[in-house]
Amino acid sequence: MINRNLFSTVSTYLDQFPAVGLVGARQVGKTTLAKQIIESYQGAIYLDMELPSDLAKLRDPELYLSHHQDRLIVLDEIQRLPGLFTVLRSLIDQNNRPGRFLILGSASPELLRQSSESLAGRIGYLELPPLSLPEITSQTDLDWQTLWTRGGFAPSLLADSTSKSLRWRLAYLTAYIDRDLPGFGVTNPPAQILRLLTMLAHGHGQLVNFSKLSTSLGISLPTLKRYLDILKATYLLREICPYHANLKKRLVKSPKLYLQDSGMLHALLNLLNYDQLLGHPISGASWEGFVIEQVIRQLPEFWEFYFFRTHTGAEIDLLLLPPGQKPVALEIKHSLAPRLPRGFVQAYSDLNCQRGFVIYPGQETYPLDVSTHALPISRLADIWG
Repeated sequence: MINRNLFSTVSTYLDQFPAVGLVGARQVGKTTLAKQIIESYQGAIYLDMELPSDLAKLRDPELYLSHHQDRLIVLDEIQRLPGLFTVLRSLIDQNNRPGRFLILGSASPELLRQSSESLAGRIGYLELPPLSLPEITSQTDLDWQTLWTRGGFAPSLLADSTSKSLRWRLAYLTAYIDRDLPGFGVTNPPAQILRLLTMLAHGHGQLVNFSKLSTSLGISLPTLKRYLDILKATYLLREICPYHANLKKRLVKSPKLYLQDSGMLHALLNLLNYDQLLGHPISGASWEGFVIEQVIRQLPEFWEFYFFRTHTGAEIDLLLLPPGQKPVALEIKHSLAPRLPRGFVQAYSDLNCQRGFVIYPGQETYPLDVSTHALPISRLADIWG
């Protein structure tokens, strides 16, 4: 079992908030992390809303939960019992001590909507992403090439062979399309949804052309945007928004879309191993998305992230905004001899960045100019350190 870096953050939130929501994609490790956490809480109770025996205990939820008000109660897959939020609100208002409830949800939009209506000001939310590079390099013999190829879901990453890894990811996507998405109101045939995901995979990291996508799929623009919102809310898709600086330049306003997990991207493109990935046209965009996800998963609290692009070619792949400080600019290159593009230099100057990095798959950190360094992916913490 790989210990998760989010462990201490969840504990910190439990010391501050009456309820803590731990959300993330299915199979990402929420239940495993929760069971590790409750070992530190004497008498903690774990309830799984997918088990009839646990559901039976909550036939009168107010009575049961009030009886155990001095304990931490973990409620797994709570989106299956949305009416419980109103009860939790009342119980917290009666006794708002920190660490009463740890709520787990499989990235359900309904879960987020219900909590915003019923637990506003009473809950702190945390997202558990797939495994990150520091988590695997500190606890396993795996390298970044394996993480990039297979993605960060443990059953895929730790599989005995590349075939078993790809087979697991394909099965995951099938279940996601056939079972999960219909529960969120996606009524189109599974084949059409798979086609949408495949199109998104081929357009990984590109500016979104909503009209072109909707026309290609034969669905209306509002329906497409609703489906994309669901894909984002279930953590399959990442949207990076453009940074709108107060400059006298024409700025790109469309967002970029990435498949959050590189392994799922490669499964949609039927890429079995690292060699096939390197030989595929998607390799550069895949590397960019992989690095972006690794940065976001390790990003310090309160930092924001965007991309920046003008119509004249000035561009920054990932622009990081520390609170109260000047931006940090990241360029991402899948090359052992990275160079600074002219567009990056121009954008860096336009935005008055404090420092810049070119993330590359090498091993050495070295300067590219006075304020920008080439930085190995294994040393991302140097960005904010």
